[in-house]
Amino acid sequence: MAEENEFIFRGIRSSLLKKSPLQTIGEEQTQNPYTELLVLKAHHDIVRFLVRLDDCRFASAGDDGLVVIWNAQTGEKLLELNGHTQKITAITTIPSLEACEEKNQLILTASADRTVIISLNLEESEIAVLWNCDSGRQVQKISCFQSTVKCLTVLQRLDVWLSGGNDLCVWNRKLDLLCKTSHLSDTGISALIEIPKNCVVAAVGKELIIFRLVAPTEGSLEWDILEVKRLLDHQDNILSLANVNDLNFVTGSHVGELIIWNILDWTVQACERNFWDPSPQLDTQQEIKLCQKPNDISIHHFTWDEENVFAAVGRGLYVYNLQMKRVTACQKTAHDSVVLHVARLPDRQLISCSEDGSVRIWELREKPQLAAEPVPTGFFNMWGFGRVNKQASQPVKKQQENATSCLLELVGDLIGHSSSVEMFLYFEDHGLVTCSADHLIILWKNGERESGLRSLKLFQKLEENGDLHLAV
Repeated sequence: MAEENEFIFRGIRSSLLKKSPLQTIGEEQTQNPYTELLVLKAHHDIVRFLVRLDDCRFASAGDDGLVVIWNAQTGEKLLELNGHTQKITAITTIPSLEACEEKNQLILTASADRTVIISLNLEESEIAVLWNCDSGRQVQKISCFQSTVKCLTVLQRLDVWLSGGNDLCVWNRKLDLLCKTSHLSDTGISALIEIPKNCVVAAVGKELIIFRLVAPTEGSLEWDILEVKRLLDHQDNILSLANVNDLNFVTGSHVGELIIWNILDWTVQACERNFWDPSPQLDTQQEIKLCQKPNDISIHHFTWDEENVFAAVGRGLYVYNLQMKRVTACQKTAHDSVVLHVARLPDRQLISCSEDGSVRIWELREKPQLAAEPVPTGFFNMWGFGRVNKQASQPVKKQQENATSCLLELVGDLIGHSSSVEMFLYFEDHGLVTCSADHLIILWKNGERESGLRSLKLFQKLEENGDLHLAV
């Protein structure tokens, strides 16, 4: 029963006081609507993935090998899918043949489990499972992978899906292997996205590899996948890869390199490598350097809108303007630990979660500046490194930058998890969903909205029982 797996918590505690430059917020949190929460319990290990199924359902998956389907409105557990024996490494959804019927939507999961129980001599193989998310029925299982599948991508237009491990494989919905690449890397493909012209981009270590899919024609009945180009602009392993719009995609690396790429010709459109200056500085800057860990500038996740890319960089959040090709706002210490996931909310708000167990809501606001205030021209200066370029600080340019500079203001701090928060989902009508290494899922509710719904439900019940007239 959902009642056994939930409780309602009214009022959100403010962040614990710590010796850090972390921005805090008072008890009131007047701009934070999420004042109630429901705790959902079903997993027995780290919950790493959440995937939206429709407007009122989502699926969770993690290191216990379970896939659980939930009602986002009530928190009720709808289905529990038991097919994997080790941790799930990737999850996505596939539209059914009857694409217009949402009830036939399928879930595709990849896992690190070994398939000894279904076949001999496959101790080192991994499996992928296709589920019907309405019946919980396991549609089919394949077990021919020679390495862990780390990413799954569906190419709906071609009606195929791709799995990325030490190689790249192309499958149809019947789970027939259509074609595959040769062995790419022992470290495997860490991220995969679709781009135009039947191409995909795969992140392999510090390289981006462009592949083109060749569909069957009258002359050839076979599928093929061809390597087209390798992009070698990153200096370290690529951790994040995402489509931004019809013109660009973006990548982020372990050493804080953010690169904007042209989606058609794959050229670099913009690059930001200055999230941290490793050169020697004054004593005060040395103190800053000493307290920074190597992963303090790793770019783990992106989100975006029409104008900006929002990047989770180490413990901070950064707003990169696509047109101006520069950072226009930052919160250097948004969390006490690495930021793992970031997403946009309505009304110029941003939400982030971290290894420190917190979920924080930010609002992007214009930053007023005095006319005489020197404006940093490079991103080093946003960290306090380097010197202001006097030539670039002429009044005209200063006025332009003053007009566009923004800040990220903390408006909500959601404290409920006791360990790292891996990711979250946003439902317009049902609130936020977060998952964590504490094995829990939390459904954060708009307290005012929920109170109104309970009152409405009470009035409806009184009316049905004929008690409303007596009460009046």
